[in-house]
Amino acid sequence: MKNRYDEKEAQAFIGACPQCPPELALRVYTSRLLGAEEDLVLHGGGNTSVKCLIANLVGEEQEILYIKGSGWDLGSIEPQGFPGLDLVWLRKLRQVEGLDDAEMVNQFRTHLLDAASPNPSIETLVHAFLPHKFIDHTHADAIVTLTNRAEAKRHLHEALGANIAILPFIMPGAPLAAAIAELYESRPGIDCIILENHGIFTFGDEAKTAYDKMIDYVSRAEAYLAKAERNAGARPDLVVAQEPVQASLALPILRGALSFVDSGRRRTMQLAVRRSQELLAALTRTDARELFVNGVLTPDHVIRTKNYPLWLEVAGLDEDKTLAAVKSAIARYQEEYEQYFATQVAAKKVNRARLDSLPRVVLAPGLGLIAAGFTPQDAGIAADIAEHTILAKLRGAVLDPYQELGPEAIFDMEYWALEQAKLGKAKPRPLEGRTALVTGGGGAIAMGIGRKLLEAGARVFMTDINQERLATVCDKLANTFGRLVSPLLMDVTSEESVQVGMEQLIRQSGGLDILVPNAGIAHVAKLADLSEAAFRQVMEVNCLGVFQVIKGAIPIFRRQGTGGNIVINSSKNVFAPGASFGAYSASKAGAHQLGKVAALELAEFGVRVNMINADAIFDDAGVSSGLWDVVGPERMRSRNLDPEGLKDYYRQRNLLKTTVHADHVGNAVVFFASEQTPTTGATLPVDGGIMEAFPR
Repeated sequence: MKNRYDEKEAQAFIGACPQCPPELALRVYTSRLLGAEEDLVLHGGGNTSVKCLIANLVGEEQEILYIKGSGWDLGSIEPQGFPGLDLVWLRKLRQVEGLDDAEMVNQFRTHLLDAASPNPSIETLVHAFLPHKFIDHTHADAIVTLTNRAEAKRHLHEALGANIAILPFIMPGAPLAAAIAELYESRPGIDCIILENHGIFTFGDEAKTAYDKMIDYVSRAEAYLAKAERNAGARPDLVVAQEPVQASLALPILRGALSFVDSGRRRTMQLAVRRSQELLAALTRTDARELFVNGVLTPDHVIRTKNYPLWLEVAGLDEDKTLAAVKSAIARYQEEYEQYFATQVAAKKVNRARLDSLPRVVLAPGLGLIAAGFTPQDAGIAADIAEHTILAKLRGAVLDPYQELGPEAIFDMEYWALEQAKLGKAKPRPLEGRTALVTGGGGAIAMGIGRKLLEAGARVFMTDINQERLATVCDKLANTFGRLVSPLLMDVTSEESVQVGMEQLIRQSGGLDILVPNAGIAHVAKLADLSEAAFRQVMEVNCLGVFQVIKGAIPIFRRQGTGGNIVINSSKNVFAPGASFGAYSASKAGAHQLGKVAALELAEFGVRVNMINADAIFDDAGVSSGLWDVVGPERMRSRNLDPEGLKDYYRQRNLLKTTVHADHVGNAVVFFASEQTPTTGATLPVDGGIMEAFPR
């Protein structure tokens, strides 16, 4: 592992933070260096601290421990991510026998310098009880790979040397802090402490010293593993050919099987799929199941991945057999998890609310590593951890058998209130876990639809044939919602393009829950002047395009078996067509009728199909409506109006005398998609009230 410490950069951090102690600025700098290495810390893993003398409010010198705050990532941490605590008081807590977690956290909160600080790390007392100025703690892959072997102590000493100390795993909290302090005091010359099945602590009086030791010891462990792999050589007898699995078939079935009903509401998950050549090869080994279907590298991971992955073999199976195999495998997994929970609750004589028993990581030869989570971020975190875990177990396999922690320790961590608090307890948003596809994604109405779906918690794919307009909309939405929105080039008039787009969506999220056919074009001409080519083009986009995306979505909905929603953006013109607008009005009426037929045919899958009739939406957040780009000039000429006058004309003609915005259409889509009423085949006007367009 490369040592990235740079003295000029370190001094620049001090200069950039004149309001904080120089030691804290250096703490931020080396913490970011550690956080930049995924092989050291992954998604909040690890913590760092520094001890400082500061002048308090009344001018007295006070010893302060600044330690990483909960929720902060070391890779991007700022000074405010290090809550400061009264170090003298923290050290006194070592005298308290039986200090429980609740009281420990209370003492942290009541001895903060700033009451608005984030909660300090749950390992605060470890940092307080050790005497060093700077302390670094990581869950380095190479270190935990060695600690999870049958002969862990031998491997650690051979790899790292004699100037280390090793502790068996102890739950974080006061007992661990006391044990580490006692161990150091018995051997004050050691350079680092290894906690088995957990990670490594290094320390020093300078930020660079603690960082250098971390990089050095991790590098030694990496070199030890690399040498063992070279000595073991390749094992061609372990590699077998594996028939690839059709992702568009297997992933929706898996995603549907991972959904469940909670308090009358269906919870669905996002899937993250990893298919690197190294992973796929690892999963096809003859001993793959033995190597990888065992416990987590460190118990901290259990809240993200559960202790065991699900092993799933579906290669070569047709749709019916794949469904049966998935359901059977998940049922067995749930039964085993529920037995584990019942056994631990009984043995420990505690009351706990059981978490859902579904797996978060699935290993499927020929398909890859699939992780599940209620949000794309949750699924991605689980996938990252699982990928690192598989590769670490693979490297360690050349040493000796994997040694996992017992279920007692895993249960304590999985159901530890302080660990669960890391996940947060916010009420799920209405569309959390759902995936939506919005066609015509480069226009104003799509902007409003996408924004409201994202606000409701959905993962949104925006599609369009115009790459430039699509990028503009997605970039604007991404400024607020980040990676929850993705662009997807698609020609809705092409069956092949729609199929390719659906497959890309499935590989990125696992399936589809909400389809919003919104793509549309316009052409202004009286019937006498309307060319066949123009009529066909409008019909192909506005009507055939709706047909193509609905048809493309049906197999996904069917395989998931969890229902779904199709919300067609029709038009006020369905009921109130306009002169010189025959192609548009006819195409929208055809799409509207397709929606009603789809409502009849897809109800057996639990799929609801509804229509929204919008009118006079010109632009949104600087994005114009493609339709009004075409229609607007003619409408302004015929009425002798400028752009603002045209908008006012349409505002004044509706009953409510109101402006209709893209967000209003988005609200209507969310209403249908969140299934607040048992409705299908309905039409909802979003037009301010156009009497002749009333549904009838």
